[in-house]
Amino acid sequence: MSQDTPKNTDAAVNQLGVYLRQLRKKRGMTLAEASEKAGLPTSTLSKIENNRVSLSFDKLLRICQSLEVDIAELFSGDATVPAAPSPTASGRRSITRAGSGYSIETPNYAHLYPAADLLNKCIVPIVAELRARSLKQFGELIRHPGEEYAYVLEGAVDLYTDLYAPTRLEKGDSIYFDSGMGHAYIAAADGPCRILSICSADAQHFIDNAHKA
Repeated sequence: MSQDTPKNTDAAVNQLGVYLRQLRKKRGMTLAEASEKAGLPTSTLSKIENNRVSLSFDKLLRICQSLEVDIAELFSGDATVPAAPSPTASGRRSITRAGSGYSIETPNYAHLYPAADLLNKCIVPIVAELRARSLKQFGELIRHPGEEYAYVLEGAVDLYTDLYAPTRLEKGDSIYFDSGMGHAYIAAADGPCRILSICSADAQHFIDNAHKA
């Protein structure tokens, strides 16, 4: 079943922390248990549940895996039980119209998640507008299991990682890399800098290693 306009209201965005807290309680998990499983400080998870801190993709992935919920279920506000894997060649599809999708604002990025209504995706597409203009402004590098492909839609981007020298990417350039490396996208041109980022993640690897992160 397709859905042309996934939920993207301010109310839905503001309820994200509430959904997380409700789901954690349905799972019978304390804040400390959930934070340990997600590999996040208890204080950070508490702030997320109370909408006092913004979510990066890696933190969102950690929390979803620890609570055994698909990101799309979380966006829908109907996160109840783990979804069954979708059958092979099901013919499913999701259309995201221009300007729609589920948005999450962070200090470093404005994330737009297309196909937010589709459960059990093998990849997670994200359109990100970059805000940080220096590594110092960005802060700690992020990392998450799986691989990542990034294509520069607008402006220029410096990709910092903890294994390679910074790489400058101009409009139309792209890069594919192991997202287990610490990494940060930094705006490197005046005006808007936007990328299309496509992330994959090995869920079981993440669950097995979340406590080490």
